[in-house]
Amino acid sequence: MNDRLHQAFAAVEAEQELKEKTRQAIARRTKGYKAKPRSAGWAVAAVCSLLLLVLGGAGGKLFFTPVSAISVDINPSLELNVNCFDRVISVEGYNEDGQALAQELNLVFAKYPQALSALVSHELVQACLKDGKDLSVYVACDDPQRGREMLGQVKACVGKGRNVNCHAGNLAQSHSAHSVGLSCGKYHAFLELQGLDATFTVEEAREMTVREILQRIEEISGKPATANGHGHGKGHGGKHGMQRE
Repeated sequence: MNDRLHQAFAAVEAEQELKEKTRQAIARRTKGYKAKPRSAGWAVAAVCSLLLLVLGGAGGKLFFTPVSAISVDINPSLELNVNCFDRVISVEGYNEDGQALAQELNLVFAKYPQALSALVSHELVQACLKDGKDLSVYVACDDPQRGREMLGQVKACVGKGRNVNCHAGNLAQSHSAHSVGLSCGKYHAFLELQGLDATFTVEEAREMTVREILQRIEEISGKPATANGHGHGKGHGGKHGMQRE
């Protein structure tokens, strides 16, 4: 835990809002006493001290508790677990490329928009996009409003394109996906195909890319399966709790 807290302090920015909260907390404790202006180093030390108090108690559990997840599938398949402060607290790879990419990129404790931008701009992901492979990004969150906000941020990070697919759903599907060793995005595609072909197995899905699963759906249904989803709809209450954008 000490190592994790040390890394958290190194990654957390001294943002203006946090500085103000620190100032207010100190004012309450000193009953409004005002000292002479001090150096910027003192302000940073005060912020870190307050973080230590928060993370050292119940806040530590809160900081390291995921409340949402973002899965990214193209060839690398991996998932970012995000806490209530919008920080990435862990990265899980779901295939060899995803595991290698998770180890290479230092995404833990970064805010998820910056982490996602770094991930999408990586040369491996860019090479996949140039080859015409589909990028599937899935946001899992049980809070509808937060989920919509995250989906908007995700779309801004990955950009638009015929081979870019952003959608959202709840954490229940995320847990189900993890239980069978799939990312949320690939699990959604798996459910779509299994609904058309009951013999399709999780083991087969693990060996296929999302694009390959979509192609199988197209072959069976006789309808175009695009990277923008297999139909259109909004809201968290659709099939499998999905929201497509």
